[in-house]
Amino acid sequence: MNFEILLATNNKHKLQEVREILSPHGIIVYGISDLNLDYQEPIEDGKTYKDNALIKANSLKELTDMPIIADDSGLEIEALGNMPGMYSARFAKEKGGYDNAFRYIFDKTKENNKARFICDIIMVNMENKPLLFEGICEGKIAKEVKGDHGFGYDPIFIPDGYDNCFAELPREVKNNISHRGRALKKLLTYLRINGFIKK
Repeated sequence: MNFEILLATNNKHKLQEVREILSPHGIIVYGISDLNLDYQEPIEDGKTYKDNALIKANSLKELTDMPIIADDSGLEIEALGNMPGMYSARFAKEKGGYDNAFRYIFDKTKENNKARFICDIIMVNMENKPLLFEGICEGKIAKEVKGDHGFGYDPIFIPDGYDNCFAELPREVKNNISHRGRALKKLLTYLRINGFIKK
């Protein structure tokens, strides 16, 4: 029997990525649009990734009894004081798009290109408290844009132990080592230990 879960997103790229990671384990992942919910996107004004993930998860809690997962993630660049972090999507928008953001980042990381991706996943409607699963992927900023897979900052981030950006790696490799992939592995372990899934 499949385990069904709702991912609190309208981002088709994120939904595809989460499905690729969870589906082999007998988990059906729905996006918000799949369930035709009367949903209004919340204001993400939390102070941490966990806060924002919880805001997103709780915004759907009254609309379904289905287990809900929500994530908040960001790219932390050491030379920028760990920015853009939680504001990664907003940062690109304020710069006029990802291409402009990439150019700005390349200029600021010539001396120090250390960076990391963080992802916090919150799960609700499972226990009487929210569950947190965190994944971190250490790496560095590339010298130029590379690859055409993935989305967001994937074309400029090289994970430790690799010579290629996320956007150059096969999807199954990226999903195995990425911040989101690592957080979802912890979620899978929880579901397996508690008997919700077998694989």
